[in-house]
Order: sequence, then C-alpha cells, then structure tokens
Amino acid sequence: MKIKLLSAAIGAAVFGLGASAASATTLEDVKAKGFVQCGVNTGLLGFAQPDASGNWAGFDVDFCKAVASAVFGDPTKVKYTPLSAKDRFPALKSGEIDVLSRNTTWSINRDTAQGFNFRPVTYYDGQGFMVRKSLNVKSALELSGAAVCVQSGTTTELNLADYFKANNLQYNPVVFEKLDEVNAAYDAGRCDVYTTDQSGLYSLRLTLKNPDEHVVLPEIISKEPLGPAVRQGDDQWFDIVSWTAYALVNAEEFGITQANVDEMKNSANPDIKRFLGTEADTKIGTDMGLTNEWAYNIIKGVGNYGEVFERNVGQGSPLKIERGLNALWNKGGIQYAPPVR
Repeated sequence: MKIKLLSAAIGAAVFGLGASAASATTLEDVKAKGFVQCGVNTGLLGFAQPDASGNWAGFDVDFCKAVASAVFGDPTKVKYTPLSAKDRFPALKSGEIDVLSRNTTWSINRDTAQGFNFRPVTYYDGQGFMVRKSLNVKSALELSGAAVCVQSGTTTELNLADYFKANNLQYNPVVFEKLDEVNAAYDAGRCDVYTTDQSGLYSLRLTLKNPDEHVVLPEIISKEPLGPAVRQGDDQWFDIVSWTAYALVNAEEFGITQANVDEMKNSANPDIKRFLGTEADTKIGTDMGLTNEWAYNIIKGVGNYGEVFERNVGQGSPLKIERGLNALWNKGGIQYAPPVR
C-alpha cells in the first residue's frame, strides 16, 4: 500500500510539474526574460539589416520594436535572431524565437500543417524578376532557357517552377540556401535572372556593383502576403502580435503619428480615446495581458503604419517603393484593420 501511495504521489508531482510548464504562456516567458526574441532576415535593405555597430533597422525590424513597445512600453526591448529562409521555421517551432518577422509568405501549408499562425498582412507583395538591361528583355515570357538565381526553402522556388511550367518555358535553376550567396552569384554573372519578392528585388538591386545596369521586370507572378508568424497554441500571444499590426494601421487611419500621439491623448473622439487608453472604462489592453496604453506605446515607439513604411521602404528611403496595395483601404489600397472596440 505504501509503495502504491508513493508511486501515486510521485506521479502527481510529475504531472503537476508538467502542467505548470505547459501553462507558461509566451507573454509570461517574454516578460520573465525582459525582451522579445524576434527572428529577422540575415540582411535585406529596407526590411532588416544591421549597421556596423550591430543596430538593426528596417520595416520588419520596426514591427519587432512595435511588439516590444506593446509589451514593455519600450521599443529597445528586442533581441534579433538573423535567420535564413531554411532556418526560420525550425527556430520558431523550437521556441528559439518568440515571433518571426522576416518577409515570410502566409500560405495554407504553413498556416495548417506546419503549425504556425499568420493573420495580419503587413506587406502585400508578389514575386518578380530582375535582369541585366544588356539582355534587352522586356517580359518574363522571354526568359526561356535562362539561368535563374533563387533561394532554397522558399515559396519563391516553388512559384518559379510553376510559372515556367505553366508557360512552357525552360530554365536552369541556380539555387543557394543563403541570401548573400544568391546575391553574390547574380552579381558575378552566374545567372541571367534573379527572382524573389518584388520588394526584395528593389532592395537587392541597390546592393549590386552597378545598380543602374539592372531592371525589375513588370510581371508579378504570385500573391505574397507577408507578415509575422507565431506558434499555434497560444491565442493570447497571437492576439498581441496581430493587434500590434492592426494598431499601426488604425493609427494611420486616425491620423495619429509618433509626433502628435501625446496631443491626441486629449482627443474627444471616443474611438481615439479607447484606442489610446484614455477612456475611463476601457479594458482592451488588460484583456490581452498588457496595459491600456499598449497602442499609445506602439505609436510612441515606432509611429504609425505609414511612417514605418515610408521611412524604411517608401519615398523616405533609398528603395522609393510606392504604397500600391499597401495604402490604406480608403486611399486606394487594401490595408484594413478591424475596429478597436
């Protein structure tokens, strides 16, 4: 009887430890360590790139800072993990990172079978092609027989095969795992064509030895809805990451900027009061496990969506990419956020 009781006690203790470990949420883990571990690109101008001092900047980096602002009220509470396309999903699945913000396409396989959650699209993109002007190519349909540089482990690689097959074109894939290897191969003339998300092509063109000798072709051959990803199974963290993106978009629609957010706290508009946490009975932030100034902290930390876009990839950046689909829904684009209420 004593042996049975002892075994039961040990079993209960082990179960209790397992239950305790399983109950730890991502938000609790993040708060305990004091920073958000964010997976980013190894180096893509305008999206995620470190300077000589190791300070990261870019569109995807600013999203990491926005999440840290929501959680800690401090955009500097982030540590960055540079990841190749091949390594990004194992890093997220294993818990090495808390959120992946690395120009990653939301697809059905990744959203279901691979066990990740996507929801807000922070950048609507599409796959394109870049070639040397000396080839006198005006369309991707003229690329039959070309050698094409592409990164492995990406939807880009799959889309490339589908496009050439669908159009009865031949091609020779030149495949590399690391982005800098693909860049170097194209710049050295090892392939005729470079294919990736069109935003990436505009970025990568500026890093080539002679950028003006290259042109991005007009064709867009795929839908590439890019945005952050988290692990399935933690709805609270999924909500925090999702509503961080929605807060950036809603702030632009409200006309709230990094410069005027303190002034806007005095607004009589009930939507803005609720959004910035000044309405007396608001509990939106605390319902997510944050403070009710979560959105204020995001905008104070990084600005609104338009500010993030323009300084990193838009007209205030070397890339000078037009907003296009990434304009607000009421300004000709499709960026749209649910209401904060």
